[in-house]
Amino acid sequence: MKKIFFVMAVYSLTFIACHHKEQAHEGHEHAEAEETSANPEAIRFGKEQQEKIAFSVEHPVVEPFGQVIRTTALIQSSQTDETVVPARTSGIVLFSGNNITEGQSVHAGRQLFAISGDGMAVNNANVRFVEAKNNYRQTEAAYKRAGELVKTKIISEKDFLQAQTDYETAKAVYDNLYKNFNSKGQAVTVAFDGYIKQLFVENGQYVEEGQALLSLSKNKSLILKADVSPKYAGLLHLLSSATIRTTAATYHLEELNGKILSYGKSLNGDNYMIPVSLQIDNKAGFLPGGFVEVCLKTRSENPVMTIPAAALTEEQALFFVYVQLSPESFEKREVRIGVTDGIRTEILSGLDKTDKVVTKGAVSVKLAQASGALNPHAGHVH
Repeated sequence: MKKIFFVMAVYSLTFIACHHKEQAHEGHEHAEAEETSANPEAIRFGKEQQEKIAFSVEHPVVEPFGQVIRTTALIQSSQTDETVVPARTSGIVLFSGNNITEGQSVHAGRQLFAISGDGMAVNNANVRFVEAKNNYRQTEAAYKRAGELVKTKIISEKDFLQAQTDYETAKAVYDNLYKNFNSKGQAVTVAFDGYIKQLFVENGQYVEEGQALLSLSKNKSLILKADVSPKYAGLLHLLSSATIRTTAATYHLEELNGKILSYGKSLNGDNYMIPVSLQIDNKAGFLPGGFVEVCLKTRSENPVMTIPAAALTEEQALFFVYVQLSPESFEKREVRIGVTDGIRTEILSGLDKTDKVVTKGAVSVKLAQASGALNPHAGHVH
């Protein structure tokens, strides 16, 4: 009897659980049916689909958003980030290795080449170095000897001071030459970690004292030189920030520890444009000599509605966003846009600040719409 009662109880619980599950399933289907009925063009994009991609939604933001001036900028090395190494003597350039090329990374203290004066009758650095070394040793010995003699009054204090002066002068000359020269000539070394930007000489070439040998760059601090149309002259004093766009990504000026250095007060004589200079840290692998797109932004006190530029899709010169109706249902909506800095875009009409917009994954929702997958069970496993 107890066994029969137990089996009936289990059957009753199973029946209730299944009934509740069916009711929940029917309720979910009913909610979906109501939603589809209310908006027959609603796009189904289920949780499982969302979890497979980078997906997010967010409300529009109302914030100050000034004018945006779009232009291009030339990437240059900062003047404080670059140096030219000159020849400190005349002679023949002798490379220290066979792999000294432009663009090569180098480390501080490395010797790149030497300038030899062997065989030169005039201004021979090798001879000057040997003479300075011998003079230093001689004056050093004389100074030490004079120090002993002055104690016993064999020489006068004046003679001792003269020996000291000769020694210090000879030492200064030798130390100066020792930093840059050896018995083989001038040793051309690297002052800091960086790369060889330009190489102005070849192995075996004769150079004069003061002639440029190469330019070194740290490639850490960069200058962006942009040209702006004269029609924006009245806005340049309001410049406050910028975005920099490469083929790979778009960066806020602040992300690169950047700042706006200056803008021209007159037109460039070459192209009749106004130059604007920005400084950034090279955190994104920028290459001097290349170009980037720049959006210069002005200060503003007027709040406007903005959304991430990635939320927009374009079709035949019209712009659309995908608004979330429920966790798994979305509506395609046309919007009218204003200015953009490449990261955020002004919305003039089509959205309310209470709307939730797909900001990551908009293209995937668009593809789901294009596939015609309006099955209310899409993205669900029952």
